[in-house]
Amino acid sequence: MKNLKKGLAAMILTLFSLPVLAYHCPVDMKKIDAALGNNTSLSAENMSRVTALRASGEKQHKSGGHQDSVDDLAEAMKLLGIQ
Repeated sequence: MKNLKKGLAAMILTLFSLPVLAYHCPVDMKKIDAALGNNTSLSAENMSRVTALRASGEKQHKSGGHQDSVDDLAEAMKLLGIQ
């Protein structure tokens, strides 16, 4: 019975955390777009990587893969030096 309660609690927390991740993605995409618009001084290789991660993050967000989206967008933001 105790394990059932823990499992149920974990499932409920997971369900409530998915919308939070979903709303986080657009905020991160806006931060990335703003940084890219400020003529950042990235190398061509890093600029290519950031734009690919940004595109991948948006695609994953739209398809419901929010954790993958958050991960890709976080990597892009790290390359840009933004939080």
